[in-house]
Amino acid sequence: MKKVSELLEVAAERAVPVIDGITDDRLGDPTPCAEYDVRALVNHLFQVVVNFQALAAKEPVEFGEAPDVVTGDWRARFGAETARLAAAWAVPGADEGTVGSMGLPARTVGNMVLGDLTVHAWDLARATGQEFAPDESVLGEIGPGLAAMAPMGREAKVFGEPHPVSDGAGPFERVLAVTGRDPGWLPPGT
Repeated sequence: MKKVSELLEVAAERAVPVIDGITDDRLGDPTPCAEYDVRALVNHLFQVVVNFQALAAKEPVEFGEAPDVVTGDWRARFGAETARLAAAWAVPGADEGTVGSMGLPARTVGNMVLGDLTVHAWDLARATGQEFAPDESVLGEIGPGLAAMAPMGREAKVFGEPHPVSDGAGPFERVLAVTGRDPGWLPPGT
């Protein structure tokens, strides 16, 4: 079993190019997350990446409204923050014990950020006309993890109701569907 930090490194290798590929003219475009346009989802993902660095260190975090970080060289900052995220989870003991106000197992919390990084990279890729496919090792970790967390996620209103998929749906399509996403979502007009 790979460490959370190793999986985060792999996930970041797939997510960073998506962020790098977002042009300024796409920041107002809709995403598969109906409540977020591209800019708001980038801000949310930054907040997640930074807050989960603190959670790896067993520090408290506040998930209020995400600040607007889409200024200056935000693309390079995203790459730097995902590197810090993986490093934070590589510290001995980061994936042990419990984390956060809910007292969840640290590995579960690590899987939460792994899932967010992966699924939101897909959201942003789909919204901006880019290709995205998660690494199989990441998918193998987040698939069962997100399925197990789905009831709690729906109760907290961070997951939608499961989206129906065909019997022939692939593993990543099933992951997207369990979070309430339509794996076939395309931007309006495409």
